[in-house]
Amino acid sequence: MLVTPHLFIPGPTNVPEAVRRAMDIRQEDMRSPEFPKFTLPLFEDLKKAFKLTNGRVFIYPASGTGAWESAITNTLNTGDKVLMSRFGQFSLLWVDMAQRLGLNVQVLDEEWGTGVPVEKYAEILAADKGHEIKAVFVTQNETATGVASDVAGVRKALNDAKHPALLFVDGVSSVGSIDMRMEEWGVDCCVSGSQKGFMLPTGLGILAVSNKALEANKSGKMPRCFFSFEDMIKNNDLGYFPYTPATPHLRGLRAALDMLFAEGLDNVFARHHRLAEGVRRAVNAWGLKVCAKEPKWYSDTVSAILVPEGVDSAQVVKTGYYRYNTSFGVGLNKVAGKVFRIGHLGALDEVMVGGALFAAEMALRDCGVNLVPGSGTGAAAEYFRETTKASATSRPELKLAS
Repeated sequence: MLVTPHLFIPGPTNVPEAVRRAMDIRQEDMRSPEFPKFTLPLFEDLKKAFKLTNGRVFIYPASGTGAWESAITNTLNTGDKVLMSRFGQFSLLWVDMAQRLGLNVQVLDEEWGTGVPVEKYAEILAADKGHEIKAVFVTQNETATGVASDVAGVRKALNDAKHPALLFVDGVSSVGSIDMRMEEWGVDCCVSGSQKGFMLPTGLGILAVSNKALEANKSGKMPRCFFSFEDMIKNNDLGYFPYTPATPHLRGLRAALDMLFAEGLDNVFARHHRLAEGVRRAVNAWGLKVCAKEPKWYSDTVSAILVPEGVDSAQVVKTGYYRYNTSFGVGLNKVAGKVFRIGHLGALDEVMVGGALFAAEMALRDCGVNLVPGSGTGAAAEYFRETTKASATSRPELKLAS
């Protein structure tokens, strides 16, 4: 019997049927006079997902990494000093890109399981009286360790120091799942991708930029071609692209945004928090811990779960895949073999999370982890049951007995 694989990695995420249907279209003429009627409202609505009213968004046929590169090359200059922190595989890769593109990177290496060191940022920015630092980088959600960081706290540090540096945020695994308030937090470049909270296949690098970042682009001298703001602006203003866009992905993005707005962004964030808390309660009931060192670091889109000494987390992932038809995320770099990851973001509900926990529980026991059968799934189920009425406010069609 052919059984659909169960996908619980932190991206790509599950694609809803409505999005899949929207993408299942004949190829279309991306230069037709009708195309701007579709794209121009799409650009404006996409800004709403970032809670951005000024500035603009760029959509590249790329991954989030491409949007990273676009943000850097369009707003900064070779040799510019930037402040970054490294505490997981993806914040590490962002630092690597900045260094390879010729930036002068001041790197703060933090313990994996923690996040952006806001207090250290504040001290460094306050001491930078000459404003040598041109940009400050924040990984809002570090997927490798299941850690979320305080973007608003970094903005406060910049404001307190009266520092003019640009604020860059990696929101690849957070936008559309965890609150991102570009306008309120003064974020200048926010990077995302299609395959996480936007519930699409991989293929779109999405970059939201402020008016301040657009102004910085005018003095940016770094080489760029494919990711050029100038080329995109000239064509996007007319509803077109400087090269062939991924039109099925754009149709899917339209459907995904409609789904997010119908649920309400704040309800989307509350749903993700509730589902994540159910996973954390399961982990606690198993007698295990997440990689995030403190509750303030807990991510609502992915949990990196530490396995006991003597257990190889890669074997847990393999067991889940081959024996239970379920995909979990492997441990990366410093936490390879030490954690496995459950992605709980995108098109997801309680029953789907329960399935992930059910498979994880069996795989853990198969790999020698001494846990009480049903303990984790039971703890999550009871939490979901107790909180159903509160969460149902975003689902008016759900009638509950009092």
